[in-house]
Amino acid sequence: MAWRSSGGSNRDLVENLWRNQLITHQQVKEAFLKVDRAHYAPTFPYEDSPQPIGHAATISAPHMHASAAEHLLPFVTPAPPARPAPRVLDIGSGSGYLTHVLAELACAGSGADSGAVVVGLEHIAPLRDLGERNMRKTARGRELLDAGRVRFRVGDGRKGWLEPGEEHKKWDAIHVGASAAEVHDALLEQLNAPGRMFIPVDDDESGWGQHVWCVDKDEKGVVSRRKLFGVRYVPLTDPPKE
Repeated sequence: MAWRSSGGSNRDLVENLWRNQLITHQQVKEAFLKVDRAHYAPTFPYEDSPQPIGHAATISAPHMHASAAEHLLPFVTPAPPARPAPRVLDIGSGSGYLTHVLAELACAGSGADSGAVVVGLEHIAPLRDLGERNMRKTARGRELLDAGRVRFRVGDGRKGWLEPGEEHKKWDAIHVGASAAEVHDALLEQLNAPGRMFIPVDDDESGWGQHVWCVDKDEKGVVSRRKLFGVRYVPLTDPPKE
C-alpha cells in the first residue's frame, strides 16, 4: 500500500497514509497535517513518491517519512520528567520537510517555548539554506526557527553533530535520510541512553542493497539493532563536486 497513498491535497495524502496504516498514531497524523508538503517538494508534492530537490538529492516519499516518524515517535515526543524537551537530529535534512514534522512532534503540547531542539544537518550549504527557506514560508515555521526550536546546520552527517554551546548534550532521536556504509561510531556515541536511531545502511560494498535499521540504546547504554525493510536511498557520502 506504500505507493497508493497519493492525494489531491495535503489532507488527502495524510488521510490516505492513515487509511493504509502507514501512519498509525494520532500524534503523527496531526504533525503531518500541520506541515504542507507543497512547501517542501517542488513538483507533485502530494504524490507518494520521492522527488528531486537538486544537488543530486531527493525528498523521500511520504510513506518513508511516515515510517521514520512512527518508529522515532517514543523518543521525539516530550515525556516528563525523563525527557521534557526532546533533542532530535535529522541528518540529510534536504528540503526540511521531515525536520519540520519532527519539530511538531517534539514541541507537541507545549508550543515553541518548549525547549525542544531539532537540528537539520546537511553537507551541502545550498540545501541547508533551502530547508530554512522552506520553513519560513509559514508562520508556524518562522515561529519554530525564531524560537531556536529548529536549527539548520552544515556538516558531515557521518560524524553526527555537536551543537555549539551544547556539546555535552546527546540526541534522543537520530534520523538519517541517506544510506550509510555502516552505523557510524560517532552517531552511536552521540545517541542518548535511552535513544533511538532510524538509519538506512548498505548491505554490501556495491551500495545497491540497503535496509533501514532501528538502532536502540537502552538506559544502561546497551545497543540493539533491528532490520526493518529494504530501501533505496542516496548515499551518505562527501558532497558532490561542483
